[in-house]
Amino acid sequence: MQAARRPRTLALLPGTDRTGVERALGAPVQFSDGATEFLEELRKGSWLVALLSMDDDSVDERIAQRVAESGQAQALFLTSAQTSVERVIAAERAGAVALLSHPPNEAELEREVRPILQEPGDLDIPGESPPDEWGVVGSSRALMDVFRVVARVASTPATVLITGESGTGKELVAKALHTQGARADGPFVAVNCAAIPDTLLEAELFGYERGAFTGAVAPSEGRFGRAHGGTLFLDEIGELSLPLQAKLLRVLESGEVQRLGEGKTVRVDARVVAATNQPLRERTESGRFREDLLFRLAVVEVELPSLRRRREDVMPLAFHFVRQFSERYGRPVRAISRPARDRLETYPWPGNVRELRNVVDRAVLLARGGVIRSADIQLGAEAPRTSPTDAASGVGYPPSMSMREVEALHIQNVLAHTGGHMGDAAEILGIHRNTMTLKVREFGIDVSAIGGAG
Repeated sequence: MQAARRPRTLALLPGTDRTGVERALGAPVQFSDGATEFLEELRKGSWLVALLSMDDDSVDERIAQRVAESGQAQALFLTSAQTSVERVIAAERAGAVALLSHPPNEAELEREVRPILQEPGDLDIPGESPPDEWGVVGSSRALMDVFRVVARVASTPATVLITGESGTGKELVAKALHTQGARADGPFVAVNCAAIPDTLLEAELFGYERGAFTGAVAPSEGRFGRAHGGTLFLDEIGELSLPLQAKLLRVLESGEVQRLGEGKTVRVDARVVAATNQPLRERTESGRFREDLLFRLAVVEVELPSLRRRREDVMPLAFHFVRQFSERYGRPVRAISRPARDRLETYPWPGNVRELRNVVDRAVLLARGGVIRSADIQLGAEAPRTSPTDAASGVGYPPSMSMREVEALHIQNVLAHTGGHMGDAAEILGIHRNTMTLKVREFGIDVSAIGGAG
C-alpha cells in the first residue's frame, strides 16, 4: 500500500475551494482555519510553500512578515481580493513571492506555485562553507596546489608573481601570503597599477616632498613607505610604463626609494607581491615589459586556476556568497534549488569568481522567499544591463539622491561592470582616463576593492 504524501504546502485561505487548490497544485495541502492555528502548524515543521490570505480578519502585514522571516516556509504567497498598489507593496515588503487573487484561481496556482512544488532537491546551505584561516572557500585539487606553494613561501621575503585570468582571486592569494607570513603584523598595502595614470603613479608609489609638483601641499611617504614592515601588493603590474618599470626595478634591487622633490634616498623594507592577467613573457618579447623586472618579480610564480578548472568549488563559493549577500540585504535566502544548482555547475564562468559573486548577488536580490530558483540565475548574455542596485530600487537609485550621489553611484556601477578596470570604465563613460581618475578620487571610490577578485 502506497504511503500518503506528506503535505508540503500550508494554507490559510478562507472561503476557498480546497479541493480545487489541491487539484491545481497536484499535491496535498494542509489547511488552517485561522492565524493562530496557521502559525502553530508553521512552527511544527518545515514547509516548502505557505499560502496566506490577507483578507482573513486575523492576518495583517505583521503576521505575513513573521511567516516570511521564520524560515519555516521557503516560499510565501499572499492572496487578496484587492489588487491595490498598497497591497502589492505590502506583499513585497513582507517578503512574499507574489500577491495572488483571492480566492486564488487554479490557473494562478498552476502558474505561480506548482513549479516550486515540482522543483526537486532544495539544498540547505552547509555550515562548513565559510572561508578558512587563509580566507579561502573551496577545496579543489587545483586550488590546494596553489596554497601548498603559498604555504611554502609565505614566511620568506621572496617576491611573488601571481598570474591568472581576471576575477580568479589574485588579491586573496596576496593577502594569504601576507597574513600567513612573518610580516602579518605589518601593513598590507594594495595598488591597482591600471587605476592610476603614469603621471600620478610614480608619486603614489614612491612618495614626494611638499612642493614637488602642483598640488603637493604636504609630503607623502608613498605606498612603499606605507608598506614598510609589511607587504606591498602591485596589482595589474603589466600596465606599468617602461620608465616606471625601470624605477621599480631599481627599488627592488636596492631596497631604497627616492621621493619626488627629494635628493636623498630612503630605505624601505616591504615585501613585494605582484599580480597580472597578462602574458608578461609575450610582452617582454615585444619590448613592452622589461625582462630583468620580470625575473626580479617572479622569484616565485603562482598561477591561479580559472573557475572552469575547479568546478567542485563553484557550489561552496555560491553558498558562501548567498549567506554573505543575504546578511547584507536582510533577505531570508537560505537555499538553492537543484535546477538552479545545475545551471551554476555547468556554466563555464568566463569571468571566474568575480562573475559568480555578481550572479549570486543579483540572484539574492531577485529571489522571493527562501530559495534561489533557476529563474533567478541570470548568466552571460541573458543578464540585463542593470546592476544589483537597480534590481533593489527599481529605478537604479532613490529620487532623494543628489546629482553628485547619482554620479558617484553610476561610476561605481560601471567600475563594477569592468572589474575595476579604469580604462574600460572611462571608455564606457565617454570621459578621459585622467578625468576618470579625478572623479574616483573626488568621490573616494576604492577601485582596489571593486577589482579585488583579481
